[in-house]
Amino acid sequence: MNKIKVFRAFFLGLTLVIFSSCSVKKNGVVAHRGAWKTNNFPENSIASLRHAIDLKLAGSEFDVWRTADDSLVINHDAHYNKLLIEETNYEDLIKFKLSNGEKLPTLREYITEGKRNNKKTLLVCEIKPSEISKERGKKTALKAVETIKKLKADKITCYISFDYEILKQIRQVDPVTALQYLEGNKSPQEVKSDNISGIDYHYSVFQKHPEWIKEAKDNHITLNAWTVNDANIMDWIIENKFDYITTNEPELLNQRIKNKK
Repeated sequence: MNKIKVFRAFFLGLTLVIFSSCSVKKNGVVAHRGAWKTNNFPENSIASLRHAIDLKLAGSEFDVWRTADDSLVINHDAHYNKLLIEETNYEDLIKFKLSNGEKLPTLREYITEGKRNNKKTLLVCEIKPSEISKERGKKTALKAVETIKKLKADKITCYISFDYEILKQIRQVDPVTALQYLEGNKSPQEVKSDNISGIDYHYSVFQKHPEWIKEAKDNHITLNAWTVNDANIMDWIIENKFDYITTNEPELLNQRIKNKK
């Protein structure tokens, strides 16, 4: 029995090391909806994800919705081609192509691509709050976690959301995966008390609450900021040594980081 306990403790410790990847690297560049801007790729497309991976960025963020017939798809807005995703079947959505000819990607397709030839880039999965009900949003989160685990991509994925209850729901089924809260209305100490491992707030929140930067570091809470596109704001975040910086301008941000070394 003691040997079993020791093995479990070792395994949990090893897992925590793996999942702490969301807080290992300082000033890691996260491409917001993939690296799309420079090459005019559609946001949240397979092409934008692939480019983020090819750039060897620290992370690539994407957004997940669940269709009326329970397909998990990648899109930022609640609507796609003027159709409300949550009230539309998948087959009706994919009648309309992305601007580069891709079809609207499913989560399974996106994660499969995200695993391919990827040794550097964290997959930052944003679960969008449901516009129908809180419970639907939590169910979407559980289905996304289940899909990602089945694809054996959980070790290279972390989850973010504006819905705090979605993150708490994920924590119930996965005690170690990395979670980051987006809304900006809770202190690092508050998220720590709920076992949420990171905060990913708009940079203006940290300008308003600079004390949260130190509080997060003192409490081992991952620091991320969105969406940082201005060079001066980039420099301020870099100087404060955030774990991650989310941007639409990954190439510019990479250059600013190099200039600071």
